[in-house]
Amino acid sequence: MSHPFQALQRRPIRDLPDELVSQIAAGEVVERPASVVRELVDNALDAGASDVTIKLMAGGVRLIAVEDNGHGLPSAELAVALRRHSTSKITSLSELEGVATMGFRGEALAAISSVAEVALASRIPEAAYAHRLEARTGDITPVPRGVGTTVEVRELFFNTPARRKFLKTDATELAHCMEAVRRHALVRPHVGFEIWHNGKVVQQWRKADAQQRIADVLGAEFLTQSRDVQLEMGSLTITGGVCAPEFARTRADQQYVFVNGRFVRDKLISHAVRTAYEDVLHGARQPAYVIFLNVPPDRVDVNVHPAKVEVRFRDSREVHQAVRRAVEGALAVAQAGLNPQHPIGTAAPPSSNWGATRPPATTGPWALQQAALLYGHTEPAAPLTAQEESPLAWAGVPAATGSALTSTVALATPASPAPISISSPLESSASVSAISSRDRAQEWPLGRAIAQIAGAFVLAENSSGLVVVDMHAAHERIVYEHLKASLRASAIQTQQLLIPATFAATPQEVAVAEAQSDNLLALGLDVSVLAAGMLAVRSRPAALTGGDVVELVRSVLAELAQYDAVTVIERAQHEILSTMACHGAVRANRHLTVDEMNALLRDMERTERADQCNHGRPTWRQITLKELNALFWRGR
Repeated sequence: MSHPFQALQRRPIRDLPDELVSQIAAGEVVERPASVVRELVDNALDAGASDVTIKLMAGGVRLIAVEDNGHGLPSAELAVALRRHSTSKITSLSELEGVATMGFRGEALAAISSVAEVALASRIPEAAYAHRLEARTGDITPVPRGVGTTVEVRELFFNTPARRKFLKTDATELAHCMEAVRRHALVRPHVGFEIWHNGKVVQQWRKADAQQRIADVLGAEFLTQSRDVQLEMGSLTITGGVCAPEFARTRADQQYVFVNGRFVRDKLISHAVRTAYEDVLHGARQPAYVIFLNVPPDRVDVNVHPAKVEVRFRDSREVHQAVRRAVEGALAVAQAGLNPQHPIGTAAPPSSNWGATRPPATTGPWALQQAALLYGHTEPAAPLTAQEESPLAWAGVPAATGSALTSTVALATPASPAPISISSPLESSASVSAISSRDRAQEWPLGRAIAQIAGAFVLAENSSGLVVVDMHAAHERIVYEHLKASLRASAIQTQQLLIPATFAATPQEVAVAEAQSDNLLALGLDVSVLAAGMLAVRSRPAALTGGDVVELVRSVLAELAQYDAVTVIERAQHEILSTMACHGAVRANRHLTVDEMNALLRDMERTERADQCNHGRPTWRQITLKELNALFWRGR
């Protein structure tokens, strides 16, 4: 039996036949029918089409026909369009570096025609009729057709039966084809799309505005649960929508990223989005989002792979930071819920444009004015004192001063429940009962506390009905956000190691450690080269004294090569702060007075991301009056 790696007899070097070259190229461009659909729709959009019709048979294996009403092709260019590396999109290297069209490589039609039977029919506005080209024979004949182009692809992989065997069922291939069109439909609401399968219409998206197209493609619930994303950072613009954490899914099937109108799969952007959701997403659930990035064409390379779903950014770290900041901002606004017109927990109506910014989240002044109105004050309440400003004051926790890690460390293991002291501008329950009808209209978003159930839940009444609050989860988020704010207000505290931690490092880790030494020091890590292939760690952040410093440094060095290393330190710090908040939050079976429950509700309204605890669990739920009436058959 011969060894599989045994040297073969030498063969002379010669040029490959054109047919074999085309089929090798087709292996990169044409993976399945959906790949053909994507390429043909790209060409239709580049031609300025406003209506695109896709006709399929047997999931696209027997037939793929894409019809458009674009500007068409003259008959003299039909044969040229099927040649390898023939295109009208670019003519020079400078145009390649700044390409703004969907297609540009000039190899899709040639690759498709090498593994299928292809025919083109096209008409330009100046022509009296269309011309049809049969790729196999080269014959061109006049045919009736309106202005635009039709590309027919029949019997995909008819000459490569081995590849055809790898295709899935017709239903599966159809689903992939529909997904390819869905991606185009999301980013181009001004274009109408129609999909036919075996002579029947299976999907249609009419021309609409951006909101309606999102609702048509992803469902009205996605639009209702989404929050606007908008950020401008120099020449980089980010718009779109991200869904609230409670709308997260078990599968990552509603995650769409578009760069300059092109759907892409980019680990950098996915990592940035996932990082922004870290504090509010439960377990392994997947967020749903549609994000549009507009980048100057010369700052992004789309010529990475023939499939054109991968890109490379000139400044990947800037993109990562911008996406993370944009998504965090959208989630923070969504969680605050202090818009008087839209009480917390009720979805605000969609804005007229997804890029438009909703009113910013309020973190205090509106809440104070509402408190003054609610409890009978005719003048706005005076500014809170330092003790009153702290969202922890009602639980007997002093406001943090100086280093967050030293001033709040007592939260980690309290010896006994701290006595609760009310410092918020709240009155007793007797005064609550005397609220006038005029003041009731200005009710707090989370309402007025009524009672405590099972030592774990707070019941409150607001204008929409009944609010149920998990008091431990809610207070845990309040404490956690306060600790994070205190940490941001002070520099990272470092701790010198008595004995430096040394470890064997790869050449890449050594190079990054040397090049990013200043950034590492800013993060509290003193890392230096000890010898060839050996690094020494002489200090680390004081907040991470219980962790593995070598593993931390390896993680930082790995991400520093691609992302912003601050996120690594932040995640480690936040894990510690999350544990502290969990232990410091009010526990179950602890009796709260009505005033204490009201103070908790007010702190929730002032806290970002108050809808979820640190672990992604919901902190409260709204039961509407309509739902309550339905429970007791009222109105029937």
